[in-house]
Amino acid sequence: MAEHIIENDYLKVTIEDKGAELVSVYDKENNEERIWCANPDVWNRHAPILFPFVGKVNNGVYRYNGKEYEMKTQHGFARDRKFELVAETENSISHCLKADEESLKIYPFDFELTVTHRFSADNPRMVEVEWEVKNNGTDDMYYSIGGHPGFAIPRDNRCSREDYYLEFPEKAFAHYILINQSNGLAYPDESHPLVLNKNACHIARNMFDKDALIFENSQLHTVRILKPDRTPFISLYCAGFPYVGIWSKGEADFVCIEPWYGRTDNDGFTGELKDKAGECKLSANNEKNISYGIEFHK
Repeated sequence: MAEHIIENDYLKVTIEDKGAELVSVYDKENNEERIWCANPDVWNRHAPILFPFVGKVNNGVYRYNGKEYEMKTQHGFARDRKFELVAETENSISHCLKADEESLKIYPFDFELTVTHRFSADNPRMVEVEWEVKNNGTDDMYYSIGGHPGFAIPRDNRCSREDYYLEFPEKAFAHYILINQSNGLAYPDESHPLVLNKNACHIARNMFDKDALIFENSQLHTVRILKPDRTPFISLYCAGFPYVGIWSKGEADFVCIEPWYGRTDNDGFTGELKDKAGECKLSANNEKNISYGIEFHK
């Protein structure tokens, strides 16, 4: 599918029509790629958009108004659909996905999702991501939405991923929940502390052995990846987001920082969609704008 580029003196940003996905941020000053390469032998995505579900529904089935619907894929379906390019300027690219006959079979809502990637007006090294979710139907619409950007971690003879840090500015501590690895559902009643030293911790080799770390209750407003010398490498600004997931796979050279509105089902959940953990509700003929920013430090 077609790709579209915005570029300034510092960054060259590429967005693909499939999934309206951010597939590349090339740092011109540092001569390096900042987004994960989507190696299919490890993880075949760059920065997918998760909609209309974040994570999994229990047994691949959810219930709405007493009827069961199948959602066999994790994270909904938007990431695998072709979006329409609706606007392109020197500094921004906007894509749109609308409900159709195919989507209504598995998600019975007349939605419209517009995704915009743009350079910040105040910081040429920041990419802003905005989602506009519209409910064009006549009933309340239930949805989740999230980002899943994977950031490439440079590896050379002097350092590896484990030499980098995660920083949580102004946080003396944080706690997270985990996922049942057998079914991808959350353990909401088992909270785990994250040990921090000066607001940060190493990206330990075994940190993601049990899948993603899920930070609930709007704990995190900013998450940074720090270089081995503790200077900023990536900053993700997500104030207002109820959930943030942090994930990598094995010893791969990437880390995902994932701002979410909504999350995977609780382990054993069999209730209605409206009662799903973190589910968002949008009234008829209404819209919701959500955004976050990614700063690619020099």
